[in-house]
Amino acid sequence: MLYLIGLGAGGAQELRESALQALRRAQRVFLTDPSHPSTRALQLAAVAYEPCPEPIEQAVETLLHAPEPVVALAMPGHPLIGNPTTPALLQAAAQRDHPVRIVPSRGVLEPALETVLLAAPDGIQLISARRLPHLRLDPTLPVLWFDLQNPEVLQSLQVYLLGYYPPSLEAYLIHAPGDDALAEYRHMPLEQLHRMPCDALTYLLIPPCPRRTAAYQGFEGLTRVVAALRAPDGCPWDREQTHASLKPHLLEETYETLEALDSGNTADLREELGDLLLQVLMHSQIASERGAFNIDQVVQHLIEKLIARHPHVFGDAHAETAAQVLKNWDQAKRAQKRRASVLDGTPRTMPALARAQEISKRAARVGFEWDSIDGVLDKLREEEAELRQAIESGDGARIESELGDLLFTVVNIARHARIDAEQALRSMVDRFTRRFQWMEAEAARQNRPLDTLSPDEWEALWQQAKDATR
Repeated sequence: MLYLIGLGAGGAQELRESALQALRRAQRVFLTDPSHPSTRALQLAAVAYEPCPEPIEQAVETLLHAPEPVVALAMPGHPLIGNPTTPALLQAAAQRDHPVRIVPSRGVLEPALETVLLAAPDGIQLISARRLPHLRLDPTLPVLWFDLQNPEVLQSLQVYLLGYYPPSLEAYLIHAPGDDALAEYRHMPLEQLHRMPCDALTYLLIPPCPRRTAAYQGFEGLTRVVAALRAPDGCPWDREQTHASLKPHLLEETYETLEALDSGNTADLREELGDLLLQVLMHSQIASERGAFNIDQVVQHLIEKLIARHPHVFGDAHAETAAQVLKNWDQAKRAQKRRASVLDGTPRTMPALARAQEISKRAARVGFEWDSIDGVLDKLREEEAELRQAIESGDGARIESELGDLLFTVVNIARHARIDAEQALRSMVDRFTRRFQWMEAEAARQNRPLDTLSPDEWEALWQQAKDATR
């Protein structure tokens, strides 16, 4: 039998009678921390003990292979909280069918709260400083930090905490909670934490911080902001949103980002990229609330996809040109998504011109292609003739079909010329808009209504607009 016994927070009054009886029944007692004040309880009870071997692997072997029928491992606080040897022992004992009994005493959590009279009606976070920086806090709940072994650890913790809390937030640095002879605490703002003394008996208790005063930094801070907006006491508008209701906003933010890219204004681009990122986070938060996925899973899936589809960077494959990279990418996507066609996966919701160019690119990558741009230009003339015939026929369906063929051929010309068709048309529309608005202004200056101009006057004004807006 292996007893895992909690000695309580430190004082003899923290040791439960059941734990004391188990210590007396044990034929051999090991102690994880012989310097901890809780060992005084063993001395008062005349319980002999020896230090637990290190490292953890050796401790497991010693305790589970001890010749004595009843062995105890005594440790500060509660045996299941804050004691790194316990998980390894429980796992090894289960594998070997070795009986284990947990004999708890009160841990450090309650004495720490009692020392400063802080209530935690909604719960509390109990975290080891060893976890830094690989964790995520909820500042709206109180948190008790332990394993603050030295001032250097406390200083590292301070840097981490200032990413969640304002520097002025009052916190408690508690020494030896639960031990009447040693217990004391200091009350100070977080910005002064680096000046405080610290040892293995020191705990940091941080009260809950209201959302309005919490600090929000970096990507993690942004995810907490979005979660707060969607919380029951958050923003009414944000709480009402669904995947469907956000679709127009996602499209709008995408177009605004494209416009910022075209403008070349880096400040506008920074802002629009943030607005676009908000859409990603909102959809991820909604999915998280339904138990589907969260933003961490979105990011992780992207990481795995990028690595898998770039074997020439993260594996043994080779790709000397961008064209080869795209070909490898398509092959990897088809294999991963089990697509029967190279054209599968092109969203029908894309703008028609952009979708046409993407479809054209994919078909060309597998060999459905003209030898040169001359062949595409010949095809353009052929499609133009067919469109003229359709217009002469007056058949609306035929006209629509032939016009589509002509537009698709123009898209292929753009691809051969390495021009983005969507961008080319967008730029042309912008030019036309500038020139037409110039004509409007010029006609108004001359007091000549546009609808009174003759074709020759329109043409003359258009040429002037072209010269003025180059």
